[in-house]
Amino acid sequence: MTARQTLPIPRLSLWLTHAGMLAEQVLRAFWPFFSIFMVILAALMLGLQDHVRVEMVWGVGVAALIALLVALIWGIRRFHLPKRAEALMRLDESLPGRPIQALMDDQAIGAMDADSVALWRAHQTRMAKRAAQAEPVKPDLRLADRDPYALRYSALLALVIAGLFGSFWRIGSVAEMAPGAAVAGQGPSWEGWVEPPRYTGLPTLYLADQSGPILSVPQGSRITLRFYGEVGAHNLTETTSPLGAEGATDPEQDFVADRSGQIVIGGPLGREWALNVLPDMSPQIAVTGRAEAEAGGQMKLPFAAQDDYGIVSGTAVIALDLLSVDRRYGLTAQPEPREVIEVELPMPITGDRADFTEDLIEDFSEHPWAHLPVEITLMARDAADQQSQSEPFMTSLPARRFFDPLAAAVIEQRRDLLWTRENGPRVAQLLRAVSHLPEGFFRSDTAYLRLRVTLRRLEMFNEYGLKPEQQAEIAQALWDLAILIEEGTLADALERMRRAQERLSEAMKNGATDEEIAELMQELREATQDYMRQLQRLAQENGEFDENQPGQNGESMQMTQDDLQRMMDRIQELMEQGRMAEAQQALEEFQQMMENMRVTQGQGQGQQSEGQQAMEGLAETLREQQGLSDQAFRDLQEQFNPGAQSGESQGNEGRNGGQGRGQSHEGQGGQGQGSDQAGEGQQGEGSLADRQRALRDELGRQQQNLPGSGTPEGEAARDALGRAGRAMDEAEQALRGDDLAEAIDRQSEAMEALREGMRSLGEALAQNQQNQPGQGSQEGDMQANNRDPLGRSPGANGSISTDDNLLQGEDVYRRARELLDEIRRRTGETDRPEIELEYLKRLLERF
Repeated sequence: MTARQTLPIPRLSLWLTHAGMLAEQVLRAFWPFFSIFMVILAALMLGLQDHVRVEMVWGVGVAALIALLVALIWGIRRFHLPKRAEALMRLDESLPGRPIQALMDDQAIGAMDADSVALWRAHQTRMAKRAAQAEPVKPDLRLADRDPYALRYSALLALVIAGLFGSFWRIGSVAEMAPGAAVAGQGPSWEGWVEPPRYTGLPTLYLADQSGPILSVPQGSRITLRFYGEVGAHNLTETTSPLGAEGATDPEQDFVADRSGQIVIGGPLGREWALNVLPDMSPQIAVTGRAEAEAGGQMKLPFAAQDDYGIVSGTAVIALDLLSVDRRYGLTAQPEPREVIEVELPMPITGDRADFTEDLIEDFSEHPWAHLPVEITLMARDAADQQSQSEPFMTSLPARRFFDPLAAAVIEQRRDLLWTRENGPRVAQLLRAVSHLPEGFFRSDTAYLRLRVTLRRLEMFNEYGLKPEQQAEIAQALWDLAILIEEGTLADALERMRRAQERLSEAMKNGATDEEIAELMQELREATQDYMRQLQRLAQENGEFDENQPGQNGESMQMTQDDLQRMMDRIQELMEQGRMAEAQQALEEFQQMMENMRVTQGQGQGQQSEGQQAMEGLAETLREQQGLSDQAFRDLQEQFNPGAQSGESQGNEGRNGGQGRGQSHEGQGGQGQGSDQAGEGQQGEGSLADRQRALRDELGRQQQNLPGSGTPEGEAARDALGRAGRAMDEAEQALRGDDLAEAIDRQSEAMEALREGMRSLGEALAQNQQNQPGQGSQEGDMQANNRDPLGRSPGANGSISTDDNLLQGEDVYRRARELLDEIRRRTGETDRPEIELEYLKRLLERF
């Protein structure tokens, strides 16, 4: 019985292993042949043979065929056809115990012993089962040791590129290059092309397809001709190139068409054209409007440019128009020579450059010629390196304007100093006169001291001779001084506010402690208040305050200090609750709002209606209740992990309502109350109960003064506030009974009832405004215009926040699922204290 008949090996596994061994042998023996063949095929598909002479094509072709033949012979000699036995051995080597070899063996000894024969048969049976489970062996197709430079991959890449960008039909063009092929097929022939300059973007023309007697081509086009057949059968006569040609018979000819003329191809298939060379026109550029200064002082100069094939670059040259300068005061002396200003013109990034309009925007505020008459000349250059320039444009060089009289005087002296160094003593004398009696002129001691320091340095330089580098130093100091005087403390306040915002954002990312967050929030509050005060001061000084100013839209808003304070309170609460992503988003909205807002006068608490005051009072009560709930939760954590929260709780008490509003919500109506209770926040649950009682009493007072009586919405608000009061009473009892978990539940109910009451009160106020003639329209207009920089309407309680859902759709449900999953996970941790587990279970039952 043969091995083929008895071996229980899967035929598919054996066949696949055999095929893999065959693939190994083919690749190892013929990889040079395949590589050379792919390179030859890629070159032919890309049409490289059409770009070189015929002789070179056939020379390279013969060499390639020889290399291909050598690689084929080398591969045949090294190729070894694998046999079935070799496949069996490879398959056997992949199995533990070599079962195939064991099945092919015979029993050497003990053949006459029945027990020995039984043992051998059992061994054969076990090996047969193992062989029946044989899997195909993967072939080893690695050729790194035979092709260390990966030439095969380079050849494959060339073939892929040829397949993407070439054509298989280009291979047939080789047959047309065979010696005598043109003669044998159709006798003498010719072909030619006209290639316009690349920058024109025009296609190549095939001369044999041009049937008209006149041929129009751009100037600089290259004409290529090839003559096939017997030498002398065709000739060329042309008068378009600089040298021309008369009866030229070379097989391949090319020339550049620079002027109009004749092209004559003589011979059996001769043709003649009148070549019309289209000249490349010079570019055109001109100023299309007046030069203006933008808000930041940058010059904006509109211009238009056009060219037949597109403009490559442009330059603006600005020179002083000395004849038009008003030569008075510091400009009487002869100016020092200065180089003209040259700036690159902006070009369109996308689109056509043949005809476009753009704006030149540059800042020349610090240049000595700022606000002086200048002459602006625009120059353009095309791809043919042709240049042209516009007519001189006369204008005053736009630059930043200084509205503060003192700052304008400093800038004028700076201009005089830069005009010529001879003005140094005069400038020093005028600056000394300006700073003689600083009272009433300098709002900042810093500005006065900087002026005195600059003046002393200028006088010292004048004494020993003012040098150019010293002139530049004094000019820069005067510019910085003028900026300081013009912007005053507004720039410092704005920079301080931005720095506080950046520090707070970094603290969120780096996981700052509660104490650090409280410090940074206080810094942001102070910087924002200072910035708002400076904005109001500047607006009053410039006469820009107008309570009835129209045009309030989505990009500008009227807001109060209280609105900003509420936003910052919300940011702090989110951070203290560990919701850093939401806090970061709220901080970004706050930053955007501060950039876009417009501060108007008369939006303080003094003009609030009774309904608005009631809404703000309820909002204050809600925040106080949230703070008490947070403090109770921290005390509950302290019971679970004694000592772990002590330092943290001390830092937190004064920031989210545990001690009232003394530290975190200054100026919002709760400061006095919070200050009275600040010392009680560290006395345990009894103090929490007392503060809960005080908050309940405050809610009762607010209920007595609640507007909207007699309306369904007003009654609904009173009912909701009544439920909130009862929940507060139960929370107080739980706090006095040392049941913090129950107190937190009741406080949550109170907060929910407060929110419901505020919503009902807002509806009642809105209904009341609609029922009052004139007032509803006025309030509606205010609400329509009073939108924040993000385009949202203000909330029902008059705050800058919105009542609209910021997260809608699946994000809300995703967050809810995440919170429930976290509660379930903590409920499953049996090592947690029993009181915490009970609290978590109640949360699950409720939600």
